[in-house]
Amino acid sequence: MRYSRCRMLFGEDFEKIQKAKVLLLGVGGVGGFCLDCLYRSGIEDITIVDFDTFDITNQNRQIGSENIGAKKVEHLKKLYKGIKALDVKVTKEWCEKFDFSVYDIVIDAIDDIEAKTALAFKVHDKLVSSLGSAKKIDPTKIESESIWKTKVDPLAKKFRYELKKQGFTKDFTAVYSTEESKCKELGSFVAVTGTFGLTLCFVAIEKLTTKLCS
Repeated sequence: MRYSRCRMLFGEDFEKIQKAKVLLLGVGGVGGFCLDCLYRSGIEDITIVDFDTFDITNQNRQIGSENIGAKKVEHLKKLYKGIKALDVKVTKEWCEKFDFSVYDIVIDAIDDIEAKTALAFKVHDKLVSSLGSAKKIDPTKIESESIWKTKVDPLAKKFRYELKKQGFTKDFTAVYSTEESKCKELGSFVAVTGTFGLTLCFVAIEKLTTKLCS
């Protein structure tokens, strides 16, 4: 059977995982691998949101990027049968208006701090957020932790600052790297971006299992 190995691992929780509704924001180098992991783990109700198209510079790290010029969500919808796709840019305004209530988990794999902050205010109780995956080469330095306990990562620092500035006092899980940047430019390595995505998937499934079993 397609998911027999997952069933062996998750046992009775597998049916609960399959019924979960997951919203994935951003399907680039991190989000694409997260999508692949969610899909192969048996989650049947996945909605992806992105507005970008594939570029040749994406080909070092992004699933589906061989199809240069294609809309990411539309191409990935063809690769992962049954998922839902929204061709939309995730902005602060979009986050404030969008109905997140139907989803069990919201996965943030976007880069925009303003939008990430809006997400935290709107859905902190079901949020898993990715921080900086660029400029790194060591996937073993990736961790998942409370946003308030993140360290080293400049994007995490900026995110915490904006949250404090706007009076955010809640909490959510962030995936980040403790590795110092290896270059000034936005260099990227698929071993790191891919591991970020897989870690987001793991944290999401862990939270779903805990929530659905409680």
